[in-house]
Amino acid sequence: MGIIRVQNIRIYSNHGCLEEEAKIGSHYRVDVAVKADLSTSAISDKLADTVDYVHINKIVEEEVLQRSELLEHVVERVLVRLLKEITLIEEATVALSKLNPPIGGDVAAVTIEMTKKR
Repeated sequence: MGIIRVQNIRIYSNHGCLEEEAKIGSHYRVDVAVKADLSTSAISDKLADTVDYVHINKIVEEEVLQRSELLEHVVERVLVRLLKEITLIEEATVALSKLNPPIGGDVAAVTIEMTKKR
């Protein structure tokens, strides 16, 4: 078993419960870690035998660009697609951070992190 991490994916999107958030948008950061059996690809040196992190990035971008009120909803969609589309993944963890959230304080980020297993 091994871990592949795709870190600090930066996306601008329009999530949130407030009308201003839908109009103005915000910056988001996504970190993904997936557990998979990497023993075959470690020997074969073939992309077909591993988890393609380009595919991970594509899923994240598509789902984060689709508006939701709650970050939990976005993370759930990413997790479901990762496990559905990339069969080698045994477990996935996604952390979605809203940078500089409009919560009336000096807060760098709010992060939702969730994990799903096959």
